[in-house]
Amino acid sequence: MPINNALHSAKKDLVLCEDGSYTLYSHAFNEAYHSTKDGALYESLEKHVKPALHLRSEKEKLTILDICFGLGYNTFATLYYIQKHHLNTKIHILSPEFDEALVRSLHTFDFPSEFDSIRHIIRAVAEDLIYEDDQFKIEVLLGDARHILPAISKKVDIVYQDAFSPMHNPLLWTREWFFDVRGICNEDAILTTYSTAAAIRLGLYENGFYIFVHRAQMMRYSTVASLTFLEGLEHIDMELKKIRNTEAKSMRDEDYIQHKSMLSK
Repeated sequence: MPINNALHSAKKDLVLCEDGSYTLYSHAFNEAYHSTKDGALYESLEKHVKPALHLRSEKEKLTILDICFGLGYNTFATLYYIQKHHLNTKIHILSPEFDEALVRSLHTFDFPSEFDSIRHIIRAVAEDLIYEDDQFKIEVLLGDARHILPAISKKVDIVYQDAFSPMHNPLLWTREWFFDVRGICNEDAILTTYSTAAAIRLGLYENGFYIFVHRAQMMRYSTVASLTFLEGLEHIDMELKKIRNTEAKSMRDEDYIQHKSMLSK
């Protein structure tokens, strides 16, 4: 979540992932938008889309908060998966994103062939920042995610917590951030994230989320958090974790405000 315009236009390099899909490397954040080992498409499907849609398969309508839009892989993989499996679920995706130039360029990005059937949607999002048909609605919300989130009035069922890493983008991983996330969640909402760090799991737990391990084939394990207890998933007893590691604590805004102020100068 960079603050100034210089970071918005910072250099990005095209990177080939091990699954054959492409991502970008951001020089502003000094990291890639996706795990190059897991792969951009595979990571989106296995860490976010599949577990989220499976756990909420009983719902006919789903509102998804995709943090942050970036290259749009999580959003577009959701649509691809629904079309591939002929699901009738109606999807509304809300996604904050600061980098308008990146979104506007997506109609020229080398997405995998799996997205061929939704090329018209990708183009519409790139041109208009919004797309809507009878089944899908996508809204890219331009600006600082920390400012956008409290202004969202619609309750969400699923959160894809997929911002740049806590090391490079800490203010989208603090306890206060997850408080804002919790504030727009339905009471049975779930959250998926690649992060397995104790500090992140504690931030979620302190905001009322149960914490679970998600495992997938040929994929490093990740985290599912839920406001209701989920049967059949590997539950993590966070109280026991706190006893065993008394020095562990969630990330806090106050520890990173100075970092944000430095970026804005």
